[in-house]
Amino acid sequence: MPVSIVVGGQFGSEGKGKVALEIARRARGPVTVIRVGGPNSGHTGYDRSGKKWALRQMPASCIDKNVDVVFPAGSYIDVEVLLSEIEELQYPRERVFISPYARIILPEHKNWEREAGLTRAIGSTGSGVGGAVMASVAREASNFPLPSLDAEHFAPLHQFVTDVASSMRSQLDKGVRVVIEGTQGFGLSLLEGGYWPKATSRSTTAAAALAEAGLSPLDVDDVTMVIRSYPIRVAGESGPLVGETTWEEIGSKTGKSDVREYTTVTQKLRRVGHFDHSLVSRAIAANSPTRLVMNHLDYIGGKEDLHNTRSEVGIFLKEVQISLGRSIDWFGFSPYDVMVSEQSAWH
Repeated sequence: MPVSIVVGGQFGSEGKGKVALEIARRARGPVTVIRVGGPNSGHTGYDRSGKKWALRQMPASCIDKNVDVVFPAGSYIDVEVLLSEIEELQYPRERVFISPYARIILPEHKNWEREAGLTRAIGSTGSGVGGAVMASVAREASNFPLPSLDAEHFAPLHQFVTDVASSMRSQLDKGVRVVIEGTQGFGLSLLEGGYWPKATSRSTTAAAALAEAGLSPLDVDDVTMVIRSYPIRVAGESGPLVGETTWEEIGSKTGKSDVREYTTVTQKLRRVGHFDHSLVSRAIAANSPTRLVMNHLDYIGGKEDLHNTRSEVGIFLKEVQISLGRSIDWFGFSPYDVMVSEQSAWH
């Protein structure tokens, strides 16, 4: 069945939004895109006019405004953020669908995270996702202070609420391509990442994204893992980063005056490190991707060097592929381009 899942293989900001958008554009026929998780990480994409969109709640794969957008039961919605992005995109409201079981992020969830000191202790964005997850799991326990609401009982979302499970099954039966846009990266995964407690509040694997989407493993024919040449972590006490370096060092190698990156949500300077094959190898083992995408190759060299085995790009890719024991299928040298290897097949 035609389901694509896009996940990150490091600590997020690998370029999942761009890749999910590319998959949607390459699909034949109608497409439905699903955004799991919550607004604690931003996804960026460029529309066909070249305009940049940095979105927290709406999926980056929707910016061409020609797909159905689904928020399944496993999504956490900041209603203010969602409605503002729908308005900014001028997205057709009749093409946005929300599960009645999707959870609502409330001011109490954000306040709880701030008072708990999570933004400082683990580098959390303080978006309230963790608080909303805990409130949901607490199931209205009398000794837990946070409430939990679902979309079905939240009036501002009533126009979007529908039985998404039935509609997605109907679309899949018709052969509609469904793209699940995962969030963050494997190294931040609550269960498998290996960096707890410096982790996010959810599992970030393909299996977890599929479960949050409410679909069957038998539906999946494409798992795309996105990685980057120099992995990043958010600023502050966000956890270990093997081979940590500086943006100045990277810039000196590429000849660029300023390559610094900032987080989409909090606008803090990101930490950056050298490629860690052990982390990506664990991510590959957990996700078994059918496609591997390497972004931010412009930090190594130019796209004209891709097929030059003696260039910095060629040497870097050879070393990475040997260390991972598999080939890279798609390559990114900018925030908006994707180059496909000759060996990479498309459905």
